[in-house]
Formats: sequence, structure tokens, C-alpha cells
Amino acid sequence: MNIADLQEKWDLVVIGGGITGAGILLEAARMGLKALLVERNDFASGTSSRSSKLVHGGLRYLKEGRLYLTYISVRERERLIKEAPGMVEPLGFMTPVYSDRRPGRLALELGLRIYDNMSRQRDHMFYGQNEFSMRVPGVKQENLLGGFRFRDAQVDDARLVLRVINEALLSGGRALNYADAVEISRNARGDVAGVVIKENETGETKQVLTRAVINATGSWAEKLHPSPDQSLHLRPLRGSHLVFPGWAIPFPEAVTFFHPADRRPIFIIPWEGAVIYGTTDVDHKNDLSLEPVISREEISYLMDGLNAFFPSLEISLKDALSSYSGIRPVLSRKHLAPSKESREHVVWINRGLVTITGGKLTTFRKLASDALKAAMPFLPSVKPAGSEIVFRPSPDVFTDDRISPLLLRRLIGRYGEGAKEILKDSGADDLSYIPGTDTVWAEIRYAAKNEAVRHLEDLLLRRVRIGLITPDGGKEHIGRVKKLCSPVLPWDEKKWDEEIKIYLEKWRRAHSVA
Repeated sequence: MNIADLQEKWDLVVIGGGITGAGILLEAARMGLKALLVERNDFASGTSSRSSKLVHGGLRYLKEGRLYLTYISVRERERLIKEAPGMVEPLGFMTPVYSDRRPGRLALELGLRIYDNMSRQRDHMFYGQNEFSMRVPGVKQENLLGGFRFRDAQVDDARLVLRVINEALLSGGRALNYADAVEISRNARGDVAGVVIKENETGETKQVLTRAVINATGSWAEKLHPSPDQSLHLRPLRGSHLVFPGWAIPFPEAVTFFHPADRRPIFIIPWEGAVIYGTTDVDHKNDLSLEPVISREEISYLMDGLNAFFPSLEISLKDALSSYSGIRPVLSRKHLAPSKESREHVVWINRGLVTITGGKLTTFRKLASDALKAAMPFLPSVKPAGSEIVFRPSPDVFTDDRISPLLLRRLIGRYGEGAKEILKDSGADDLSYIPGTDTVWAEIRYAAKNEAVRHLEDLLLRRVRIGLITPDGGKEHIGRVKKLCSPVLPWDEKKWDEEIKIYLEKWRRAHSVA
């Protein structure tokens, strides 16, 4: 869909194509509303493709006394694990306990018991020094008492956004990427009356009429709607990660430890055939319109933590495949240390303009529900969507002898009904794995054909993730990507050459660790 195809009148316009906007669009469509989402860049191109890839309760929030946030997060984690197998998968975490470092065994035991009670199942265990060391090879031995194993879950965050948007489209919603909401128009009484939308690449504009707009632009929210509370403002915080090949940090499960410099929790997470390591938590003082990039100080911080706890692995920055950074929309009243700031969300209302910001990936359904409740006075009379599941199960159980049950589970989880098209259109070679990844070649062609890809970076950094998890941004694979996608993308040779050049330049600028 492009801007010329937009109808004139809508019940609701959602601005922002991250996980919060996607969740709002889905709930609104299922309520029977005529709802449109617009995103100024690509879907999930901001914070929602740059997280630690965790669907988690937030164990550290217990320490900060945020029991309700932890409870909601744990319940949503369990719900998503149940509803989205192949997309959201359980993940074991190992965390070491040392006699000379806090938190100690008793404090962690108490926190994990509360965590388990919230999910209504016992999911943690303590291992002594020897067994823990076997499960986490290379961990520092000095003063090691052992460690705990507990459970959370992981996800491909960008694919979660795309799957939610696709569910919204199937329910009657509409979504447009690379379309900027440049103006919110109001009538003589000051009520919202419409939105002026600009197509970023052609410059074409169109005004659509609506009485309700939900601003779900995350860290950019105050650009559209300044905080009505003069003591509460958005504080953009940057979280950066390093990505290593799986062989560099060969852990069967995730590991979390507390950084020796500031005792913040740091994660080592097997993901998509690679390993994600992070995150940092620092004030982002650069222009929000620019691509966030990891700093030298963040690299040093991460490598210092890794070498302090895993010195025998002898991991160097030269082993890293890539880096990525995202901006968290954190609300701040006081200038606390970044990691002490609350991750809870707020809702602001201004005569038909509802703003929702803050929050976290795991609780996107809660954010969507709260935003729509606030928008109800400006919407047609409809009932809330309630407790309907996020992802409708595939109505037909199907198998394919060419692939493993694990790969089938993955394709169904990530693409829903689209998994059938992937398998129908693919030969055996297309269903082979891209080296060093959990991605098969057929996923790339399907995404190029069906998922509103405008640029090569959309495809390689978000629809699939080979730009982050293979050397040099997947440069060696671009020839095959072009061969796969040329029949389904409207790009001539000149366009392909431009896209490849732009993509590689952007990757070197924003994702290289050199």
C-alpha cells in the first residue's frame, strides 16, 4: 500500500511502527475500528529492533521494589510463550554467585522465589561450583560458590513487530512505512481533526481525517506532544550490544552477571546462531534523527566485564561480528543513574491526541490496552478487544518432510500462515540454512515479496538478521540475496547497485566494530 491508496476517513491513526504502535493497531482492528498506522522510517527500525531480544519479567525490577511491573511482565512472558511458539521461546539463564561480590546467594534465592511465584511454577535451581563451571565453561573460578539457573524467554524483536502488524492487517487494519505524520490538524475547538501524512521518498502528501490519534513514537513522543507534567520528561538512554559468532562464546544457555564497575546486570545470549552481549545504559546526547552508534567507552565497558568474568576464553574485539545500539524511551523526574530510572509507561491526553511512551517490549499488550482506553472518548462506540490472543493459531496442521520439526515450528512462529507460502515456493536448496545462522534462504525471498521492503537494509537488518550475525553485514551473501529477490522486488540493476552501496556504507557506519 502507498499513500495514494489511503482512504480519507479513519477512526484512528497510530503514529509509530514499533512494538507499541503495532500492538495498538492490532487491538484497534480487532475492536472493529478503521485504523491506520504510519511509520516515518521502516517498521521496527527504532528501539523495537535493537533490544536485548528478551521477553522477560525483569528480575532486577524486584530489587527496585517495582513488584507490579515485574508481575505484569512475568504474566505477559508466560502468555507469549504459550501463544507464539517458534517466535517466543523459553531460555535458560545461568548466573554465578561469588563469595566476594553482591548480590549473594540468599538475596538471589529470595528474588528468584518471588519470580517463580509470579509465574506459578518453580523454575530456578542452584548448582555448586563444579557443576556450574561445567555448564558455563570458562567462568572465573576465584571465589566462585556456584550459581543459579532460572528461566526467561527470547524473541526476534523485529519479527515480533512484523508478525503483530501482519495479524492487524488480517483483522482489517492498515499500515504504511516510510510515511511521516508531519502535522496533526485541529478544528476550531482545538480537537484533533486529521493528520497530514508525507511519503518520505516521493514527497507526496495527503491529509486524512480522524478524531483520534495515538502517538506511539517512543523516544520521539515529546516532539508531537510535550509532557503536560513539567517535572516529567523523556530521557533518551542508549543501550548498545556486541554480536559474536557462536563459537566465540560457546554457552548452551544464556549467562547473566553483574558488571564489576557498576553492578548492572549484563547478558550473554545465544541468538539466531550467534551470541548477543550487552547491554549498556548511558545518556544518549546525540540528535535522535541520527542512527545511534556504540561508543568507544561502551565497547571498553562491555569488554572489561567479559574479560573480568571469562578471562580464559580470551575473547577479543576482533572476534565480534557487529554492534547495534537502540534508544530507550525512559521517563525521568530525577537525574538518577540511567539503570535506576523506571521502565514504566505513561499516557497523556490532549483533545483527541493520546500519547503513550515508556514501557518495555514484553508488556506491549498492556501499553496498547491503556492507550486505547484513553482514546475511547474520541472513538466510535466499540467494545475493547479484551483478552483475545495475540497470534491466532494456524487453522491447518501441516508438515513438510524436507525440513525438521524445529524449523517448521520456527517458520510458523515467525510468519504464521505465510509459512505455507514459504514452503510451497521453495526447493530443497532454498530451505538450507545460511551459514552460521538459524535463517533459511527462503525467508529472504518471502520477506522481500510480502513485507513492504523498500530498502536492502529493511531486508537484511530487520526482516532477517544476517546483517548483524554474519561477517561484514552479510556482504558475501548479497549476490545470492539479489538472485533470490530480483523476481519479487521492482528494482532494476541501477537500483540494486545503489541499494547495495548505501547498505554497506550504513553498516560500516552504524554496525561495524572496527
